[in-house]
Amino acid sequence: MQTEKQLQKEAMKMLKDTSRTFYIPITLLNPSLKKTVASAYLCMRAIDEIEDSEILDNQTKAYLLQETSKMLHTTFDPEAFKELTSPYASKLPEVALRLGDWLDTCPENYVHKVKEFTSTMAEGMAYWAEHNWNIQTKEDLDDYTYYVAGLVGVMLSDIWEWHDGTKTDRELAIGYGRGLQAVNILRNVEEDRERGVSFIPEGWTMDDMFQYAEKNLALGDEYMKDINTKSILLFCRIPLALAKKTLKALRDGREKMSRSEVEETVEQIKNDA
Repeated sequence: MQTEKQLQKEAMKMLKDTSRTFYIPITLLNPSLKKTVASAYLCMRAIDEIEDSEILDNQTKAYLLQETSKMLHTTFDPEAFKELTSPYASKLPEVALRLGDWLDTCPENYVHKVKEFTSTMAEGMAYWAEHNWNIQTKEDLDDYTYYVAGLVGVMLSDIWEWHDGTKTDRELAIGYGRGLQAVNILRNVEEDRERGVSFIPEGWTMDDMFQYAEKNLALGDEYMKDINTKSILLFCRIPLALAKKTLKALRDGREKMSRSEVEETVEQIKNDA
C-alpha cells in the first residue's frame, strides 16, 4: 500500500511526463490547490488517453468511456476499473490505467466534484468516438470542444470558488478552454487527416479555424479579469500566453513554439506577476 506522500510524488511526476502546458502553472499553486488541480488534470488526462488512442477502435473507446463514466457516478471501485481496462492494458498508457490513484490524491472534500466533471467529460467523449468525430457544423465543433476542454474551464472555475470564493464567469471559462483546444486542433490538422478525422467544420477554411481560436482565446482574457488571487491568475495566464504564441507560430508556418520560447514566455509571465 502506497503512502499518500508517495502517491502525490508519483502524481506530480506523471503530470510532468504528460503535460507540457499545465505542469509548470500547477506547481506554482499553493499546496491544497496544487493537489486538487493535479488530481483533476490527471483524471481528465486518463480518459483523454482512451479517446486519443491510435490503437483502440472507436467502439472500444466508446465502451470504455461510457463504463468509466458510469463508475465515476457511483462509489468508484478501483478493482472494477482494473477489470474493465485489463483486456486493453497493453494498449493504454499508465496515466489512463491509474485513474483510481489520481482520484486518491484529491482532497476528500472535493473528490466528488472531480468525479462528476470527469464522468461528464467521458460521456461526451464516448458520443464523439461513436460518431467518429464527424464535425459538420460550428455547433458540432462547439459541442466537441465543450466536452474535451470547455468543461475543464468550468471545473477550474468551480475549484477556484471552492478554494477561496473566487467567482468567475462559466461561459468565459468554456471559451477559454475551447480556445486552447482549437489551437491543439490547428496543430494536429495533418496528423488527424492521416487517421481519417477532421475537427474543422464542413466549408470552413483554415482562416475560419484560426478566427475561431482567436475569438475564444479573447474570452480567456476576459475570464481572468475576475481573478484576484495571484497564484490562480498566474496559473491561468501561462497556458493562455502559450496558446497565443503557438497560434502565431502556426500562422507563420511553424509547427510549434521552440522549448526556449516556451521557457522565456513562462519566465516573463512569472516576472510580470
